[in-house]
Amino acid sequence: MKKNRFYTIMLLVSIPFLLVSCFAAKDYERPQIVNEANYRTDNLPQDTLTIATLSWKELFTDPILQNYIEEGLANNIDIRIALQQMAIAEAYVKQGKAGYFPTLNGTAKATHQEFSESSQFGDISSANQFEVAGGLSWEADIWGKIRSTKRASDATYLQTVAAHQAVKSRLVANIAAAYYQLLALDEQILVTEETIQTRSKGLETTIALKDAGIGTQAGVKQTEAQLYTAKAILIDLKAQSRFVENTLSILLGSAPHNITRSSLKEQDISIPLETGVPSQLLSNRPDVIAAEYSLINAFELTNVSRTNFYPSLTIGASGGFQSLELDKLFNLNSLFASVVGGLTQPILNGRKIRTQYEVSQAQQEQALLQFKYALLVAGKEVSDAMYSIEAATEKIETKKSENEAYNLAAVYSQELLDNGMSNYLDVLVAQGFALNSSLDLVAAKNDRLQAIIDLYEALGGGWR
Repeated sequence: MKKNRFYTIMLLVSIPFLLVSCFAAKDYERPQIVNEANYRTDNLPQDTLTIATLSWKELFTDPILQNYIEEGLANNIDIRIALQQMAIAEAYVKQGKAGYFPTLNGTAKATHQEFSESSQFGDISSANQFEVAGGLSWEADIWGKIRSTKRASDATYLQTVAAHQAVKSRLVANIAAAYYQLLALDEQILVTEETIQTRSKGLETTIALKDAGIGTQAGVKQTEAQLYTAKAILIDLKAQSRFVENTLSILLGSAPHNITRSSLKEQDISIPLETGVPSQLLSNRPDVIAAEYSLINAFELTNVSRTNFYPSLTIGASGGFQSLELDKLFNLNSLFASVVGGLTQPILNGRKIRTQYEVSQAQQEQALLQFKYALLVAGKEVSDAMYSIEAATEKIETKKSENEAYNLAAVYSQELLDNGMSNYLDVLVAQGFALNSSLDLVAAKNDRLQAIIDLYEALGGGWR
């Protein structure tokens, strides 16, 4: 009889383990949407070489810029916030690892009771009880619940690591972009100041021509107005330069201050701008990596919610010392112990488990769509940056030719005016076009630098 009872108990305990192969938590498999990542280009790259794997020091060779990037990575507020988020996630990872181990609780109690005269204890008016005990509890991971919870925690941590890398990548790009913009503004300020000097001399010439009876007062005022126009442009450029300096200061984690810098002419990014193949975005671009870890987290939490439908096996044990007298508490006669093993199967719980499972499935689908969107956006940004570089390069050559033509036209018009063979309007128009063309040429050079930064960030560079 005892043997039959033992076999019955063992069979009941073993049933969950036999069912594990049918209901155990599933393993994550990368979805097929990764094939949707693509670049819009006439020359789809086949080589896996990509600038994303380059350190930012290899791309941005200006030593002053390198110092600013290092300063930003050390002091930027967003970076420091991301590091704290990683610390939070790491704490949950440690908690997930501890899920495999039993829980142990210790208690120490002292109880004093006063009884009424008519109580069941008769003449006993009061009693004391002292207890020192410990309780051990352990849940068998039959369905992979603990394993999936740990994997979900691991995915969350890796997601925060990728988010930190994304912040670094964006910070490096923003610092470089602000620095190059400052250099472009310096160049435009220099061009405008030279124009102001030229127009000041032109105003003197126009006044001399008027005094000689060749020019008119209208010509003098037109030339004077053009001079004021250039001065107004200079004021705007200097204000913009100050604003960019303040922005860069904040990126560096410091109060607004003057930014030391080199010149636009010294910047030369001659490294081949290799993009690699689209599938490399999955391993290089931090926000795409973070989106996939978010999907993994949702997948594992769906596993966890699925296991709630099945019974859980819990084994518990407790023991310690219990006595009515304090001096006999740690006596062998005061020892007590108990062992409990049981299966718990949810039956009716107000549909909470079903709701939790349906919600987890919907959240997993959301994470999948967000992963897909991250891939599509990444491909678009790479395509945009590639075309911007191509367009900016072509525009620079066009603007160089245009600028040379306008500058020569301004020189010729001034010479004709000095010799009385032209009027002041021709000179003013030529000088106006020359200034605008010079400013546009500087802007085009800056646009190419900004497009290279955008491509570097879009491919996932900057965090290594």
